[in-house]
Amino acid sequence: MSMDNTLHKGEHPRVLTDWRPEDTESWESGGKAIATRNLWISIFCLLLAFCVWMVWSVVVAKLPQVGFDYTSNQLFWLAALPGLSGATLRIFYSFMVPIFGGRRFTALSTASLALPALWIGFAVQNPDTPYLVMLIVALLCGFGGGNFASSMANISFFYPKREKGNALALNAGLGNLGVSVMQFVVPLVITAGVFGALGGEPQALGDSQRLWLQNAGFIWVPFILLGAAAAWFGMNDIASARSSFKDQSVIFKRKHNWLMCILYTGTFGSFIGYSAGFPLLASNQFPEVDVLKFAFLGPLVGALSRAGTGWVSDRFGGARVTLWVFAGMIACVAGVLFFLGIKDQPGAFWGFFAMFLLLFFFTGVGNASTFQMIPEIFRQEVARLMPNLDSAAQRQQGDKESAATIGFTSAIAAYGAFFIPKTFGSSIALTGGAESALYGFIVFYALCMSLTWFYYTRRNAETPC
Repeated sequence: MSMDNTLHKGEHPRVLTDWRPEDTESWESGGKAIATRNLWISIFCLLLAFCVWMVWSVVVAKLPQVGFDYTSNQLFWLAALPGLSGATLRIFYSFMVPIFGGRRFTALSTASLALPALWIGFAVQNPDTPYLVMLIVALLCGFGGGNFASSMANISFFYPKREKGNALALNAGLGNLGVSVMQFVVPLVITAGVFGALGGEPQALGDSQRLWLQNAGFIWVPFILLGAAAAWFGMNDIASARSSFKDQSVIFKRKHNWLMCILYTGTFGSFIGYSAGFPLLASNQFPEVDVLKFAFLGPLVGALSRAGTGWVSDRFGGARVTLWVFAGMIACVAGVLFFLGIKDQPGAFWGFFAMFLLLFFFTGVGNASTFQMIPEIFRQEVARLMPNLDSAAQRQQGDKESAATIGFTSAIAAYGAFFIPKTFGSSIALTGGAESALYGFIVFYALCMSLTWFYYTRRNAETPC
């Protein structure tokens, strides 16, 4: 394959009209370099998307200090709503790449993040900002959540089967790192007038300290503009990846699409839900601890474990790894319950925090392992359901169905960013503690473990992977 033909045939120099990653010669002669460039730009844009999506997890913890008179339940609503809107947008975003092209849609979806980032900066400067306005801003942060579905679907088209699991793990894992980056950066930038007079006046705290809470939104705007430009001028569209919504909607008839929605909700839904709800939960249960100093470590562990463990699933099998992940998550939640039960004793917070760090670790490993399962499942399913197609056509159809499923499962799983914080808030409001919510999570993880065993890992499983 000529590199020149790959880059310059077609209606636009950024459209790849002869993309054959499974062809070793084509891959080594230029395809790998193109895929790598698209992957790293995608990672940067996705990292920014997660920063904007999850920024309310930190902002809500500071709102009472700067004069916003909201109840605990109202604060949990603000932390949860970006998850609700982000998950809903993912349903639509998951089908956009084959319709509009990965380059175009990545650039436009990244640029859209500037709207909520700027609005946050203006809204938090006035404690009289109506709660309804704050709800709308929180919903708009869901733009960041939606980007994950399109990003993962896009990158899945660039890599051959032998490298797809690791590429998706890097894209998602380093993109997920945006949660930790945000939870580390925001507590720092809100303590200084980073933008001078352009950034607005600080908010005075009762102890004579000052905060520039608006910087939680403003700090991302220059990087958002840079990311959108990098995507527009540096990424590619793949002509063979194009298909209509009607073509992609075949996944709604696939049983394994819905099964993987459940399993990925157990892994990624937990990661993003705990990322959104942990800072507020820990502050509520351990008010004597300055939780924001440590909150970023959980998402950091989860993101790095996802990025660094894709090879484990490639070697041992995604389903087998997923099975043990859910077993580990059940044990970790049991540990959280134990330390909440003794929360008045010295050191209880650190046990509680350690259990959450382990929980984040397992969610990251499970995020990588479940996404490693999807291409293998649909490779087998398409061969079984469409035996009349030749091997090349089966591979292309399998790639399209797995890409659509990756996007759609990520959409359903993202509702964890809404349900977990809201479940914590409801549990605390009804019972005075988070224990009821945690017991519910254990039951759900046990269900996920059972489904993984029955369909994918037991002897004579329907689709071993």
